[in-house]
Amino acid sequence: MHVLDDALALAQPGAFVRSFVDEGMPMAELLSGASAHGRMPDSIGKLLTVFEIEKQKSHDQSAQPLIETLSHRELEVLRLISQGLSNHEIGERLFLALDTVKGHNRKIFGKLQVQRRTEAVARARELGLS
Repeated sequence: MHVLDDALALAQPGAFVRSFVDEGMPMAELLSGASAHGRMPDSIGKLLTVFEIEKQKSHDQSAQPLIETLSHRELEVLRLISQGLSNHEIGERLFLALDTVKGHNRKIFGKLQVQRRTEAVARARELGLS
């Protein structure tokens, strides 16, 4: 709990929310436990509200299947994104130009109906693609 308190204290001035929310349900459970012990109620309350919104959005999206399936190459790029590789590293790994990797990213994001890499990875997991 002390580490969580420190992380919350460091994140509060910059209103860093994604750092916690991107960790998923284990973090939500940890924050709920901390809240039950009265730790930083304002910060934790805000984060738990965001978790609830994300959960609702996720539920709404998961009910919608993909409009267009991902190609084999797009699945390869998505797998490398989920491993944390940069666009440059993906290009080197797959022998693709940087602009080509970025083009695949745009197509993947469009097909998954997301805006960011972290959302793409989360959506792919929901759909059982990774």
